[in-house]
Amino acid sequence: MKIALCQIDTIIGDISNNKKKIIEGYEQGVKDGVDLVIFPELTLVGYPPQDLVEKEEFRQTALEAAKDIAALTGKTGIIFGTITERDDLIGTDIHNSAMLCFDGKIQFTQHKTLIPNYDVFDEMRYFDSAKDVSVFEFNGEKLGISICEDIWNDADYWYKRRYSVDPVKKLIDKGATVLINISASPYHYGHRKARQEMLSVLTKHDKVPLVYVCSVGAQTDLIFDGASMCFDNKGNLVLLGKTYKEDYFVFDTRAKYSAIPQSEKSFEEETLNALIFGLREYCSKLGFKKVLIGLSGGIDSALVTYIAVKALGKENVHTVLMPSEFSSKGSITDSKKLIDNLGISFEEISIQPVVDKTIEMLDGSFNGKNPDITEENIQARVRGLYLMALSNKHNYLLLTTGNKSEMAVGYCTLYGDMSGGLAVIADVYKTDVYKIAKYINKDKEVIPIEIIEKAPSAELRHGQKDQDTLPDYEVLDRILRMYLEENKEINEISEILGNNTLVKKILRMVDISEFKRKQAAPALRVSKKAFGYGRRYPIVQGWRK
Repeated sequence: MKIALCQIDTIIGDISNNKKKIIEGYEQGVKDGVDLVIFPELTLVGYPPQDLVEKEEFRQTALEAAKDIAALTGKTGIIFGTITERDDLIGTDIHNSAMLCFDGKIQFTQHKTLIPNYDVFDEMRYFDSAKDVSVFEFNGEKLGISICEDIWNDADYWYKRRYSVDPVKKLIDKGATVLINISASPYHYGHRKARQEMLSVLTKHDKVPLVYVCSVGAQTDLIFDGASMCFDNKGNLVLLGKTYKEDYFVFDTRAKYSAIPQSEKSFEEETLNALIFGLREYCSKLGFKKVLIGLSGGIDSALVTYIAVKALGKENVHTVLMPSEFSSKGSITDSKKLIDNLGISFEEISIQPVVDKTIEMLDGSFNGKNPDITEENIQARVRGLYLMALSNKHNYLLLTTGNKSEMAVGYCTLYGDMSGGLAVIADVYKTDVYKIAKYINKDKEVIPIEIIEKAPSAELRHGQKDQDTLPDYEVLDRILRMYLEENKEINEISEILGNNTLVKKILRMVDISEFKRKQAAPALRVSKKAFGYGRRYPIVQGWRK
């Protein structure tokens, strides 16, 4: 059987545009003489549709669009993801479904069995689980159709499974000769390698070829990398789709292919590509042509500026230098060197007159109290005021430049450096920011070496350094990774670090900064545990005071 994989980029809720792309992919498959054309999970409505599925008009529009697609089909089959309804008066009555159409009709529908409800997934809120799975005979093959999570429960791969049911094993037991999985699997580094390993074990054990088509695109903070995969019945990855791009390719179950040993590149390359793609998608889907960045002379804003240039082109990136009495000479000269290297526009506007006037106007209300963090935050907020004004006036998308380490411990200012529409590197630890910067410079100096080598500083008072408040970033990030991503307990981290006092201090900083993160711009997700939708902690809580 010849199966065409259509790895398309959809927009959530844009059913008309998504339908058009599905039809175009199907027509290409017909032209190429394939038996079956397949598309990712929820392609017709976009993933994740969230509360849109609760709107009857939305569900009805999706159903009519599905019927329109089916009406155009001939002998060539098509499988695409959409939402369906079945009113049995139990649960939501809505399903996440794979629809198979040919000969002008919807011939078969398979609902998703395993409904994920962890990390960034919240599908139990919307979808009912399939009561059973069935194979479907088509063109001499018995198709075993599953949807994303359904295939992530293989007993031969997982030491501990999340679900008691294995729908793919059921399909094998019912005689499936070809497995088809339509997926929308959000990316983080290491996830593609895990996919390959898991699917390889499954196909090698069950001796059945597998076609896995995955979404590509970025939907706000979630990045879908594409990289659709085909495996032969010996567990070999034999075809691999493009990453961070739409793709179309054909898998012939009877053909012989060479094995592809590796599907994922280095952390630096993958993460950088994901961030560039995520920013480009965010701007494209929201209609932003240009972005604005406040350049501080530090490594974080330098990396965000580089990503913006790669995503949108140098002509669409504008930067602002906003010195104060505490700014070092290097904050300006290093920024201008970066600006020259990237060929971007800039302007320089001092914040000092506004800061001085603000403090003067508030002097009476401060009642003679000594300067403290209040005056530091005024500086950050004046910069935020400038940037938001320019954003409004010129319709720039303002990008925030804070990293994950800062966001974790609250080393950032609400309505100041947190101002903006998208947090580009807020899921990248400070130590990883340095790694990516050095990777960018591997062939030639793009990010000035002075920026990479200088001690990080907010420059909100004389001689200030980040390490006045925080431990070395190598230590801080080690603590944060264990706490946030490995879910280690305080005693475990303390035992590893050998410093209970420091660990308690850092974890408390993380916990009490939740109110800031709740008000932050959406952050592009590139780790397995990002701040935002996938990590839900209460602001008001008394667990660890």
